[in-house]
Amino acid sequence: MRGLVQRVTSASVSVTGEVVGSIGPGLCVLVGVTHTDTAVQACKLADKVWHLRVMDDADGVMNRSLADTTASVLVVSQFTLYGDTSAGRRPSWTRAARPEHAEPLVDAMVARLRLLGATVATGRFRTEMLVTLVNDGPVTLMIEV
Repeated sequence: MRGLVQRVTSASVSVTGEVVGSIGPGLCVLVGVTHTDTAVQACKLADKVWHLRVMDDADGVMNRSLADTTASVLVVSQFTLYGDTSAGRRPSWTRAARPEHAEPLVDAMVARLRLLGATVATGRFRTEMLVTLVNDGPVTLMIEV
């Protein structure tokens, strides 16, 4: 599993003009799933996001995690994180898991984050989503588990 993590001052996701998830300060995590991923990877990714020290402390140093703050998480499925552009100009999506495999794993990641204490908003599977965010820093990291 891959997670593209962005520290944000705010983020939201809309489907056909309706906001289906939004957060204030926190992390926006775009999540990609491949065929061999399991619930174990979903929990590992959630744990990594929860404990990732990218939130500022009182001195403005990235020394705090979501676990240390009241920040929220917006989780959005993003199959294109497994796009392969190594040959030609059109990406190949063969490494991206089918929705039937990916959706339960993203759900497991969200459930684990909530179990850890996170306030989580989400996008909606199998829809065209518009994600709006204000990247804070900017801080953007790719996590792979």
